[in-house]
Amino acid sequence: MILAVVGGKGGVGKSTVAYNLGAALEAVVVDADLSMADLPAGRGPDLHDVLAGRANPVEAVREGGPVALLPCGRSLAGARACDPTALVETVEAVAAAYGAVVVDCPAGLSGDVGLGLLAADACVLVTEPTPAALGDAFRARALARELDAGLAAIALNRASQDAPTDLVARELGGPVTVVPESAAVPAAQAAGVPVADYAPDDAAGEALADLASRVERAVDRNRRPA
Repeated sequence: MILAVVGGKGGVGKSTVAYNLGAALEAVVVDADLSMADLPAGRGPDLHDVLAGRANPVEAVREGGPVALLPCGRSLAGARACDPTALVETVEAVAAAYGAVVVDCPAGLSGDVGLGLLAADACVLVTEPTPAALGDAFRARALARELDAGLAAIALNRASQDAPTDLVARELGGPVTVVPESAAVPAAQAAGVPVADYAPDDAAGEALADLASRVERAVDRNRRPA
């Protein structure tokens, strides 16, 4: 399974959702934001090196943390040296070795987002209940449709339970999981662990677990023969 996590607008919590989905799905998370990487990095080869032909994609995966991760470099020189068109092949190689991959796509609607969606079997759309975020989410959804990346779920992040979920589901064309605002989320990020490990009974952690289950069901349905 290759799952792309997209969000038209930056700052909606896309990388946080991708990281926590990676933990719940026991998947490798690929930080595919080639110019503004947001997930933990550390030492060793990264996605910039892989896309520049300097490293093997499977060997660049780091398994020492709570989530297996193929991080991305953060230097402008590294971004300039890599070949973004090799992303699809890279993600497919990691999926062949590990079975499941979550691709944290960059914000916005750049070509890099399309490459992540092109590699994916399905996608999760992350947005917030604000006009600006939802407007960008509509455009990201249109791009996913164009590239035939099925929508497994929508994460309505930092939302209350009375958020307009029916409207969002109808307009974006997919099931909605509300992920509430929670102090445990930034605390877990600071500790470098998934929310479920940091605060097992937290409402946001439970919502992210529900989101992962919804994704698994959607992908399983798509895999069944007609």
